[in-house]
Amino acid sequence: MKVELQGVPETLLWNLYHRAAEARRPDSLLHDPRAVELVETIDFPFLQRFGPAGFGQWQALRALRFDAAVRAFLARHPHGSVVALGEGLETQFWRVDNGTVRWLTVELPEIVALRRALLPCDGPRLSLLGCSALDPSWMDHADPSRGLLLTAQGLLMYFQPSEVHLLIAACAGRFPGASFILDGVPPWFSRRTLGGGIQTSQGYRTPPMPWGLDSAEMRVLRQLHPRILDVRRLPPARGRGFFFGALAPLLQRTPGLRNLPFTGLPAGEIRFRPA
Repeated sequence: MKVELQGVPETLLWNLYHRAAEARRPDSLLHDPRAVELVETIDFPFLQRFGPAGFGQWQALRALRFDAAVRAFLARHPHGSVVALGEGLETQFWRVDNGTVRWLTVELPEIVALRRALLPCDGPRLSLLGCSALDPSWMDHADPSRGLLLTAQGLLMYFQPSEVHLLIAACAGRFPGASFILDGVPPWFSRRTLGGGIQTSQGYRTPPMPWGLDSAEMRVLRQLHPRILDVRRLPPARGRGFFFGALAPLLQRTPGLRNLPFTGLPAGEIRFRPA
């Protein structure tokens, strides 16, 4: 199936490409056969566009961090609901499915059409909704009755800070007792992208990323709504080798060093007070 995307939507192919490269390894950290199948099914010049898949482990650790948070939620709420905002071609549902979770993907209509063409995305526990994460109408489709987790992996950095803040505040007001898992790029990286993006050796240029996440921004998030109970960093996943297995997790836990290049994206959990 031929796929042509530009701008922010094209980043879902970058993420998929690197995640599948890691999943193919015999010593892979991430069991993700659906990602491998997708790359083999999609007609897209991954290598020519993005270059060698050198970020495979980095991308896998990012996915594992979110997987661990979702599994922890499902351990507490086995019949709960997950709303995945801006999921792209992420295959997390099939990695963490406990057999009872209800999963709602909120994506742009063209990406919803792509997911439907490539993945088994409709069923009694798995559904799709075609709208922007900034459109509050998606909240009418979320079911908080048996526990609710909201996720935004690789999404919020493409929004303006004011948009991110309004979204989180709206979720806090609408879903008492829920949690919101998110990640971002460090502010220094955000600033670099605003001058026209960062270009790779293959000519691929990243879209602008206006919103950055660090300790100072986490303090801002805590003040967005009276119902926000806490904002905490997600613990890093541990990978292969000295850098990803020991040094990067240590740097991510060290104030002043956790936003250095290639240590992993800042990620956090926002917990909302019960009603």
